[in-house]
Amino acid sequence: MDDHIDQIRKPRADAVRNRERVLEAAKVVFNAGGPEASLEAVAKRAGVGIGTLYRHFPTREDLFEAVYRREVEQLSELAEQLKNAKDPVDALRRWLRSNVEFVATKKGMSAALALTFQSSSDLAAFSMDRLTKAIGSLLDRAVAAGEMRGDISPEDLLRTLVGMCYMHDQPGWQSSVLRMLDVFVDGLRVQPAGKARPRAAKPAKPAVKRKR
Repeated sequence: MDDHIDQIRKPRADAVRNRERVLEAAKVVFNAGGPEASLEAVAKRAGVGIGTLYRHFPTREDLFEAVYRREVEQLSELAEQLKNAKDPVDALRRWLRSNVEFVATKKGMSAALALTFQSSSDLAAFSMDRLTKAIGSLLDRAVAAGEMRGDISPEDLLRTLVGMCYMHDQPGWQSSVLRMLDVFVDGLRVQPAGKARPRAAKPAKPAVKRKR
């Protein structure tokens, strides 16, 4: 009986492993070669036959969507892990920075993902739901700890993040966004009572020469 059960379960486990290998390979291949990269190259990198790839993902669009959903789920899982971090503001900052890295590694797939989003309202709803819940849980913790303003919503943070990453096709954008992200998060922190934010120093006036 146990042997029979093992025989049934084993193909399922193999199928799950094959699917994960294909998704990981697709992420690498598409990021390097863009949306038109060869599916045969994906299958080869994953160590599976092209038939196995098509059995899991009948179309190229199905594979794009699956890769994206997997990445979003991983960001959700990261938020769950960071909920146990000692510093709630630092946890939120780390999650936002991970999103910037996520955008950076999707440059080769950006055009394909844009088309996929246009044709799949379900994918857009899935992404918004998962990311809003993830960032909301970290934001709520920081607010409850008295470390961050309470008039900011998860949607506010996501809109700001998307806006910061808008120029992701420009040279040096990532380091610039990470720097501005730190400024943004620090600006949302609650300041201790009686402690004013330091003002930027005014430029010194040029010395006026006296006439002799």
